[in-house]
Amino acid sequence: MWPQGLSALQVEPVVRMFDILRTGGCDYVVQSDLKHMLAGILLSHPGLEFLQDTPEFQERYAETVILRIFYNLDRSGLGRITLRDLKRGDLLSALILLDKEDDVNKVLKYFSYEHFYVIYCKFWELDADHDFFICKEDLLRYGNHSLTYRIVDRIFSQAARPFASKVEGKMGYEDFVYFILSEEDKTNNISLDYWFKCIDLDCDGCLRANEMLYFYEEQLHRMECLSQEPVLFEDVLCQMHDMVQPEAEGVFTLQDLKRQKSLAGILFNILFNLNKFIAFETRDPFVVRQEREDPTLTDWDRFARTEYVRLAMEEEGEFRGSDNQNELWVQQNLEGPF
Repeated sequence: MWPQGLSALQVEPVVRMFDILRTGGCDYVVQSDLKHMLAGILLSHPGLEFLQDTPEFQERYAETVILRIFYNLDRSGLGRITLRDLKRGDLLSALILLDKEDDVNKVLKYFSYEHFYVIYCKFWELDADHDFFICKEDLLRYGNHSLTYRIVDRIFSQAARPFASKVEGKMGYEDFVYFILSEEDKTNNISLDYWFKCIDLDCDGCLRANEMLYFYEEQLHRMECLSQEPVLFEDVLCQMHDMVQPEAEGVFTLQDLKRQKSLAGILFNILFNLNKFIAFETRDPFVVRQEREDPTLTDWDRFARTEYVRLAMEEEGEFRGSDNQNELWVQQNLEGPF
C-alpha cells in the first residue's frame, strides 16, 4: 500500500488517510468509501452513544456527515474526493479533534449532532407528505417563505448543480443538504458558486444588470405587498457595486465575488431572500454584536446554533424533566421520519 521502502509512520498522515479510505485502487474517494469510517465513529464515540439502539437515525446522521464532507471537499462536483482535495481540506484536522473531544457538538466541522439535527428537522418540516422528497411548493415555505419563486425555479432547473434525485420535479435529501448549506452561509467559495450559477441566466460567467433585475423585480413586488418601502433597483445596483467593487463597472464575475466573500452573500440576499434583505437593511445590532463576539464561527455555525435552540424550545414542553433531550427526540420521532 505504501511507497516502496517507506513504513506507514513515514507516510504523510493525509496520504495514509486517503489510502485507507479509497477502495479498489481508485485515485479518488466516493461517498460509499466513507461509510465504514462513519460506522466506526458511531460505534465508538461517547457523544453518539444515545444513537446505538436506533440504526435508522445512525444511518441519517452518517449520510448527513458524508454529504457535508463532499460539499466542502469535492471540488470537481463529480462526487469524488482526490488526494489533492484532502490535502487542501480540513477533514483530517476534524477527525483529530473528534478523537480528542467527547462532546461531538464541539466538532463543528462535519460531525456535530446538533448540526445534523437542524438539517434533518428543516427537511422534515418541508417534506409535507413525508415521501422524502421536496417539491417547489415545499421549498417555497423555507425560512418563513423567504425565497422568491424565480430563485426556486432556478434551483429546480438544476442550474446550480444536477439533482441526485431521479424523481422529476423533486429534490431529494442530498440536494436539500447542498441547498441549505449554501443558503445559510454565503461566505465561502462553494456557496458563491452555487448561487452565481442560479443568477447567471445566460451562463456567460458574468452577472449583468438585466439578470439581477429579473430576480429583483419579484423582491420589489413582495416589498410592496408587505407595505415595506421599496428600494429602487438603481439604488440597489449602486449599493452592490460599492460593496463588491467589480473590476468592470456594472458586471460582476465569480472572481469579483470571491474577493469580497464577507460581503458577496449580501448581493444574493438582496436579489432573492426578502427576510435576509430586510434584516440587512435594518442592521440588527444584536446580530452584529454576536458576529463580533466570536468571529471564528461561520454563518452556518451561527444559524445552526440559533435553529437548534429554537427547535429545543419548541420541544421543551414534551421533554421537560428529561436529562437526555437528544435521546428522547429520537424515541419520539423514530416512527415518523422512517
